[in-house]
Amino acid sequence: MSRALMSVHVERPWLTVELNADIRALSFAPYRPGNVDCGQILWREVRDADLTREFNAIEWLAEEVKLPSAVAMLTSRNVETFVHHRVAVGSVVAEAVVTVGLSNAERVGLRRQMRAGTGTINIAVATSAELTMPARLEAMSIAASARTAAVMDAMIEIESGVATGTGTDCIVVASPDGSVEFAGMHTEAGEAVGAAVYGAISEGVSAWLAER
Repeated sequence: MSRALMSVHVERPWLTVELNADIRALSFAPYRPGNVDCGQILWREVRDADLTREFNAIEWLAEEVKLPSAVAMLTSRNVETFVHHRVAVGSVVAEAVVTVGLSNAERVGLRRQMRAGTGTINIAVATSAELTMPARLEAMSIAASARTAAVMDAMIEIESGVATGTGTDCIVVASPDGSVEFAGMHTEAGEAVGAAVYGAISEGVSAWLAER
């Protein structure tokens, strides 16, 4: 069996995903977004009460992060509720670590007033496939699709219909740089990324619903 792509450590308020090597991470995370070299992916847990309109969360997070090679996200979800899934398809492995809160649930194409609560889905997914930048973009679309499918399968009804995600979701896709040009649903990489994210989100949604 190939070695793990991720090792996960929790010490609230931090959830730390150590990658097995410095690889490339593509994200729209609040700390070090874009396509960057990455050694760790972090979650910083915050209280809902801290997230006032006057609070500059991005500047604050930049001061909190002490690892220069990290990409970091924010959540008000208890980081101990994380889910970690690993999937192998052919020669490709993908691992996803997620936290799931749905009090800020939305339906794509519509929006409602943002609500307080543990209301975000944060996803970190790594694959052993050595992806080009366009393939990493494609893998991000697969991760987003898998997130949406898992949330829709839970049939969470909000005013605008069945929820497809939340208004504050964040996705990080990590892979080695290489020559693999495609990561869509017809590829081993796409299947592995999609299955890892779908499985992790489904489990996280079920846990969130069970708490309520």
